[in-house]
Amino acid sequence: MNHRLAAWTEAELGVSGRVLDVVRAPAPVLSTPGAAVDPTDASTVQLAADLVVTMRVSPGCVGLAAPQVGARVKVFCVDVSQHPKARDHHGTFVLCNASVVEASRNEKAREGCMSVPDLTGDVKRSTRVVVHGWLPGTGEEITVEANAFEARALQHEIDHCDGMLFLDRVAGAHAVYARQTYLQARPPDVIRSEP
Repeated sequence: MNHRLAAWTEAELGVSGRVLDVVRAPAPVLSTPGAAVDPTDASTVQLAADLVVTMRVSPGCVGLAAPQVGARVKVFCVDVSQHPKARDHHGTFVLCNASVVEASRNEKAREGCMSVPDLTGDVKRSTRVVVHGWLPGTGEEITVEANAFEARALQHEIDHCDGMLFLDRVAGAHAVYARQTYLQARPPDVIRSEP
């Protein structure tokens, strides 16, 4: 458990987040690798706050990456703490320029995505990962060990930052399914961004 990451809150960003529109496939931004960012830059900090707020008003959402809101950069947020499949977790956090540096114990499981709202798919991912990245705002270098569902969420969001969707990782059409239901968005109690 990375105690620094587990103690992180979006209040550290010092800015209010705005709810952003989520981009849907086949938007080109979703298949374009994101650029590295300066985690201390004001635009990165604002994007981090926006990602957290947008994730929070999206039912069932456990992570959101910058390309999903139209930004071609390597920033994402994750919070699996309320998901029934989460065993252990670090709570809400945002990472910049993250990469998987160690992975083991592959397992296949069903995934969905806000950018592909009508489909789910069986994706094989590591159940234990070590991820290296930087916190927005402070620019602190972070290494996090994650297991099970949190490990899956991290890999999913890192894929988004690298221009990949979960559909790029399924074994074939036989592993893609129509989503049975999709949760309705909650009315936000935050300011929506201007179009």
